Amino acid sequence: MNAHPYAFLALFGAVAVAFPLILLAVARLWFRFFQPPKPSLDKGAVYECGIAPSGDSWIQFKAHYYLYAILFLIFDVEVLFLLPFAVAFTTLPGGALVAMLVFLLLLAEGLVWAWHRGHLEWK
Repeated sequence: MNAHPYAFLALFGAVAVAFPLILLAVARLWFRFFQPPKPSLDKGAVYECGIAPSGDSWIQFKAHYYLYAILFLIFDVEVLFLLPFAVAFTTLPGGALVAMLVFLLLLAEGLVWAWHRGHLEWK
């Protein structure tokens, strides 16, 4: 009796879906039966670094730092895509070169856009 060629793949997928769902169900049951809710004023209070909160919690935060980080990640990931291309450049067909040029042009467009908008200037 021969098994279907995709039987192992189906079994692997079923286990991959069932395992986290079973763990989540066990965690939910554990929380429900062994961790009863104990609301109090101390549990509902704000706590940060062991210091009692003071003042207003709404502060103005500059989002420029996140923008710098996102731009860095974009161009860092670009290097990860360029390295395998550079290693296998001589064995790839011409379409791969065109695809990589389109990729680089899109990234260059993003860099020019960020530069034009002034997002690369440290403020």
